[in-house]
Amino acid sequence: MYDYDLLVVGSANADLVIGVERRPGAGETVLGSDLAVHPGGKGANQAVAAARLGARTALLARVGDDAHGRLLLESQRAAGVDTVGVLVGGAPTGVALITVDPSGDNSIVVSPGANGRLTPEDLSAAGCLFQGSRVVSAQLEIPLETVVEAVRSLSPDSRFVLNPSPPRPLPQEVLAACDPLIVNEHEAKVILGGSAVGDTPEDWARILLAKGPKSVVVTLGAEGALVASAEGVARVPAVKVDAVDTTGAGDSFTAALAYRLGAGASLAEAAAYAARVGAVTVTKEGAQASFPTAAEVAAP
Repeated sequence: MYDYDLLVVGSANADLVIGVERRPGAGETVLGSDLAVHPGGKGANQAVAAARLGARTALLARVGDDAHGRLLLESQRAAGVDTVGVLVGGAPTGVALITVDPSGDNSIVVSPGANGRLTPEDLSAAGCLFQGSRVVSAQLEIPLETVVEAVRSLSPDSRFVLNPSPPRPLPQEVLAACDPLIVNEHEAKVILGGSAVGDTPEDWARILLAKGPKSVVVTLGAEGALVASAEGVARVPAVKVDAVDTTGAGDSFTAALAYRLGAGASLAEAAAYAARVGAVTVTKEGAQASFPTAAEVAAP
């Protein structure tokens, strides 16, 4: 019996958001809106998204001993996430400085802070979390060597899900553990690197599969998603909605897919559910504030 449906190993940031009429040029100062501070980071987002859906979720991350760290811990606990694996101290909490213009385009500068201090040794000390988790999910806003240690810490029957964002080339050991590797077009092309890249998502998925993952999911925004494994390649249609804010949609998709896979769904079934979760997410503003409950996803 597993203690957790999902263990998220990843980042936790405070998002500092300012609206601007236009982004400043070099040496220029512009006035902006009042500062808004939101809990964020891909790891923290995924944990909240899964917990909202009803998953028994734990987060393994590092925050600073500061107000931003307390904000992040409070948001996790409010969503029902077990924070026993959230380490405190070593550096200030990671921060994303975000400016948003009237069209909704944003510019982001990230200070990793404590996220960069989440070490392989931290994961080794949390072995009981890995042994008690049905699925483990990770991203790349923490050191790559820490992600490698997450793979090495998996229990024999656990499933590993990776969204390689921000993208970088991955070692074979990590690629071989992914089931699935979840990428968008940009991430797929970075990971493929010098490999010949075809013209279609089906081509990208097949070439990625050849690099070692047990399965691959390519997210295609308004076009839905594509799933690929040894059983073949299939499209998952998008759910049509009027999008208000796409922030956090990818994180909610990944969390939902990981949760449903752990519950026994096929890859295509899990991706279809995740597409519905992502669709509900984009109908509300913000990241964690927009993540739906299972009842909201099931509503017509």
